[in-house]
Amino acid sequence: MVWSSLWPWRPDAQIRFDLTGVGGTTLEWTLYVDEPAPDRETIVRMRKRINRLINANLRFTFGQ
Repeated sequence: MVWSSLWPWRPDAQIRFDLTGVGGTTLEWTLYVDEPAPDRETIVRMRKRINRLINANLRFTFGQ
C-alpha cells in the first residue's frame, strides 16, 4: 500500500507499507522522496510524524 504525501511542501513524498507474515504480521514502511533529498533535520521530523501516525495513533485507536 502507498500513501500519498503528508506534507504540502513535499508533494512528491510517498510512504510505502509492506506487510509480511510468518506466524504474525510485520509492518514495515519506507519513505520515498524525489531529489533534492531533504536535509537530515527535515528527514527526522518527517519520520517522527510518520511514527506518531502509525505507531502511537494506531495503538490509541485500539485502546493499547
